[in-house]
Amino acid sequence: MKLLLDENLPKKLKLDFTEHEIYTVADKGWSGIKNGELLKLLLLEGFDALFTFDKNLQYQQNFKKYTITVFVLTASINTYNELTKLSPKVKAHLDGESTRQSTVIIIA
Repeated sequence: MKLLLDENLPKKLKLDFTEHEIYTVADKGWSGIKNGELLKLLLLEGFDALFTFDKNLQYQQNFKKYTITVFVLTASINTYNELTKLSPKVKAHLDGESTRQSTVIIIA
């Protein structure tokens, strides 16, 4: 799968998903791009999922019009040491068949 880490996540989180094609917003040169425009770029580039720490994103965007999954990672702080604990839950969703076109909230 082709995955993107939002700029509010530590790029070290890429190490948890090496079995996938994974990029950061900075890797793609998309730093500072607003969420709506970012989602359009994800579609154009054939991404399957976006990982974010932005809990408000699910209320700001209509995900029914997009064909990607958005993983909202929820922890007390957005450090790698905290977020890596969520990686097994994310992987379980990625391995499932119901991943497409949904918002998945992963809570520590």
